[in-house]
Amino acid sequence: MVTHEFGGDWTSEKLACLGEYLHAYTQILRKNPKAQYLTITYVDAFAGTGYRSKPRIENQDALPSMDFDDADGQSYLKGSARIALEVEPSFHTYLFIDKNPLHIQELERMKLDFPFKSFKIRIEQAEANIFLKDWCARTDWKTNRAVVFLDPYGMQVDWSLIESIAKTKAIDLWWLFPLGMAVNRLLTRDKMPPEEWATALTKTFGTDDWKREFYSQTTVQTLFGIEDQLCKRAEFDIIGKFIIDRLKTVFTAVADEPLQLCNSRNNPIYLLCFAAGNPTGASTAVKIAKYILERRSSRS
Repeated sequence: MVTHEFGGDWTSEKLACLGEYLHAYTQILRKNPKAQYLTITYVDAFAGTGYRSKPRIENQDALPSMDFDDADGQSYLKGSARIALEVEPSFHTYLFIDKNPLHIQELERMKLDFPFKSFKIRIEQAEANIFLKDWCARTDWKTNRAVVFLDPYGMQVDWSLIESIAKTKAIDLWWLFPLGMAVNRLLTRDKMPPEEWATALTKTFGTDDWKREFYSQTTVQTLFGIEDQLCKRAEFDIIGKFIIDRLKTVFTAVADEPLQLCNSRNNPIYLLCFAAGNPTGASTAVKIAKYILERRSSRS
């Protein structure tokens, strides 16, 4: 069996939040007479294999090295795709996307474990940003609703995808934002990041306003006298607020307090963010998500 080697207590937390929300989501829509004509879809854009085990880091060009302790690992636990398939009432359709052919093979095998739902499952080997933007553009959102889970390994999600999802006005988004896993690592302390890193950050945030928000000029005493120096001022809370504010520019409603997920050394690595696109149901969706996120946060 090929497993998706990524895990730890923080992974369990994010999956618990997702599972709780999916259960509430399908319950509400199935009981709402006005939603009976809608097709509801669960989308997992970095679906993995359906299982997870010990941590794995995929190489990303131009990014600094990222390491984890083996203690973060767990073996053969349910991944997000399998958790979604176990939710009842079920979704009408499931869309699992991954570009790794080995992951695709395992997802195809996973269908055998759900014989009464296999006809609902669509598996695509594709680059998530490209495929999902096209899917958002082609889908009739008058008769469709969806929950999209973006669970990248690092900074694979482009802001243009976030905009495409928000533009539908029909999708609830869970996004595992790479707070310390990638973004904070690219923010050099006493100067602007090199061009390649800066480009990656702008692609993730959809703006270069992060330069103004994360850096400031300060005066320092040096051997050569007093000099102006650029200094990083962005701590994790500043970065987190910035991405939440960015989400608010495109989504109808956003959960203000994302869940900060930490590794075994208690270092923040991700923010689990939630945003709702549909104007009619956004307030209810955010209320449920905030309850789940706050309850999980109080446990950490």
